[in-house]
Amino acid sequence: MQFQKSTFKYLEDLQKNNNRDWFADHKETYLKEQQNVKDVFAAINLNLQKHDEIEKSKMMRIYRDVRFSKDKTPYKAHFANSFSRLGKDLRGGYFLRIRPGESFLAGGFWEPSKDDLLRIRKEIELDASEIKDILKDKNYQKYFGGKFESFSELKTAPRGFDKEHPDVDLLRKKGFIATRNFTDAEVLAPNFVEEVDKSFKALRPFFNLFSDILTTNLNGESIV
Repeated sequence: MQFQKSTFKYLEDLQKNNNRDWFADHKETYLKEQQNVKDVFAAINLNLQKHDEIEKSKMMRIYRDVRFSKDKTPYKAHFANSFSRLGKDLRGGYFLRIRPGESFLAGGFWEPSKDDLLRIRKEIELDASEIKDILKDKNYQKYFGGKFESFSELKTAPRGFDKEHPDVDLLRKKGFIATRNFTDAEVLAPNFVEEVDKSFKALRPFFNLFSDILTTNLNGESIV
């Protein structure tokens, strides 16, 4: 099971002709490519189920919500899928986006709730050694460059935290995401599904630690 060149060709054409008339005229092509993508996402989900507990696999709609956006193009020129872990005890989620020249997978905590973010920051403030060990992990460095991405960061330590804390770079983050980018050739390779699964497996120490943090208080006592 793998992505097809025709899928990339369709997305490239959509990017150049992002309007409702063109989309309607090529609806059959869209449905054909969408089915191939669904099949690949299903194969990825099946692999995930072998080593994690996945509650929901959801393919993102291609239709854009343009109500509050300056960009009024009606369609996303990519395919994407999220994979949600099961229950309150298993935190973190997986994501994969396929777009010519801009494909990537990600996992982690994109916009944690206010309470979750505070709990993570309190853990960092107390002792960030286990979190930093994740960043040093051989597989995490191999697939994710040994760093956390964040959708945005504070310019200084959050209110109530020491601006001179040795791990202020972690305290400033508003999210904790691992990302891996792919070339078009890598996405179209026969082993891409396997590469995605290897990457997702490399997230487990990260997910396990953060799940433990978010389900216990600072004394290590369960709160769920």
